[in-house]
Amino acid sequence: MGSAILFFLTRMDFWIVAVISYFCGCFNGAVIVSKYILRDDVRNHGSGNAGLTNFYRTFGGPLTFVVILTDVLKAVVAILIAVKIGGGYDPRIMPDFPLDGATVAYYVVLFKYWAGLFCLLGHMFPCMFHFKGGKGILSGGTIAIMIDWRIALVVWGGFLILAVLTRYVSLGSVWAGASFPVATWFVYQDWVITLLGLLLGGLVVYMHRANIKRLLSGTENKFSLRKKK
Repeated sequence: MGSAILFFLTRMDFWIVAVISYFCGCFNGAVIVSKYILRDDVRNHGSGNAGLTNFYRTFGGPLTFVVILTDVLKAVVAILIAVKIGGGYDPRIMPDFPLDGATVAYYVVLFKYWAGLFCLLGHMFPCMFHFKGGKGILSGGTIAIMIDWRIALVVWGGFLILAVLTRYVSLGSVWAGASFPVATWFVYQDWVITLLGLLLGGLVVYMHRANIKRLLSGTENKFSLRKKK
């Protein structure tokens, strides 16, 4: 399987998916809505993060749903494109790697993780917004749903329980990132896919490093349904 993976990494398809997914991720809902509709960049407020939580705390209102919709749809589009490309290989043009149904299914999952990784990179480091984006929770959660419902259940279940009980969104977010590769291994038990899952989850945890420090020091802000004035 390792040689097959190496073979596919040399194909243009993988990199086309990477580029498309990255630019899908660059459409950051919080930045687009705040900067071009409200004329007040969310990154100039609160934590300086271009994410849903900071947007809601700063502006609130119905435009929050536009942010949610944007960050969800871009992840859905990236994964759907990856599935279309990943499931479209023709074994007749690859005689060295004949693809039966199980192998095609494997590569579809591989493409999902690959697309999810680059979509998150685009969300967190958008080239069109000076590489200053969000922390990837909403888009990452959508990617988990698109990959496998069992992984999504672990990621979202832990996130919601921790966020509701403690009112620390960041604590739930750290759980989501940390649990993602673990759930990936239990579902697929494949080292290549688990490595991609580790990169995905690791990015989320890395983006919350400042939150982790504040959680440990007891200075992290709790979530409230009331936006800041």
